[in-house]
Amino acid sequence: MNAPESSSSFILDEDSGERKIVYTADTKVTNAGTFRLNKEDHTVGNLLRMQLLRDTSVRFTGYIHPHPLVHFLDLKVQTNSSNISPIEVLSNAIEDLGSETDHLTTQVTEAIDKWRKENEDVLGN
Repeated sequence: MNAPESSSSFILDEDSGERKIVYTADTKVTNAGTFRLNKEDHTVGNLLRMQLLRDTSVRFTGYIHPHPLVHFLDLKVQTNSSNISPIEVLSNAIEDLGSETDHLTTQVTEAIDKWRKENEDVLGN
C-alpha cells in the first residue's frame, strides 16, 4: 500500500533536518511574519491563535492547516509596533499557555485528592 507511516504525522524527521518551527518574516507587511509549525494541526493552531489574540500588542493572528493529510500549519502574526516582534509575542504566548496548563494540572490533582478524601468510605480504602 502507498500509505505513509502513521508516525510521520507526528514525529519529526531529524535525519532530513526537519525543524519544529520555522519563522519567515513578511516582506510586504511591517511587524509581521509566518511560523510554520511542523507535525501540528488545529489543536495547537487554535490554542496559539486564541492566546495570541489576548495579547494587546498583537494586531492580527490567524492560521491555516491546508489539508488533513498535510502535517503542518502556518501561523501568521502581526504586532502593533516595531518594539515587539512576532517571535517575542509567540514566545510569550507559549510561556503563558505552559503556566495555564501547570495551573490546570494542579487544580485537577487537588480536586481528585479532595474527592478521594471525601469518598474514602465509598471507595473502601
